[in-house]
Amino acid sequence: MHGVRRSVLDLQARAVGLPVRTVEIPSPCPNSEYERAMQTEVREMVRDRVTGIAFGDLYLADIRAYREMKLSGSGLEALFPLWARPTDALAREILRAGFDARIVCVDPRRLGAEFAGRHFDEEFLRDLPEGVDPCGENGEFHTCVVDGPIFDRPIPVRAGPVVERDGFVFADLIPTGEGGAEGRVPTKAAP
Repeated sequence: MHGVRRSVLDLQARAVGLPVRTVEIPSPCPNSEYERAMQTEVREMVRDRVTGIAFGDLYLADIRAYREMKLSGSGLEALFPLWARPTDALAREILRAGFDARIVCVDPRRLGAEFAGRHFDEEFLRDLPEGVDPCGENGEFHTCVVDGPIFDRPIPVRAGPVVERDGFVFADLIPTGEGGAEGRVPTKAAP
């Protein structure tokens, strides 16, 4: 759902010192195919002695139940470290902690397309229309973090084109110094 370049994902992982495990899926991707691909990856993770998966879900009980059901009996624990945190306070805590994020995807049925590409900052939060969750928990928007206290270096990016596809508005982030030829990581949000 983010439409972020694989090169940005790789730079994020290096900056926080974590390995990346990618799961290739086609675009578009039916949910049944997404679930098969994820089930295969879950088995590989268990074989590699991974014990849990942390999700950033905040309060959507049906999404949490779906994730828990899909991991049930797999050997992996579903972890929800941010669960039930008030999103207005959490958004501001993220900013106070020094995270730098950009809005990379907007659902124009919930938030104006002009929000795509903006910085996730106090001004962005002030400009959000009534009813839009400040953390985008209902899918109103998605972000890409390019710096913060857990990064050993910032990820220098420049704004690329903003495009509409598949009913969403995407703002491309291009790592500085790259020509932008690298593809995006195909992703699909689980229901």
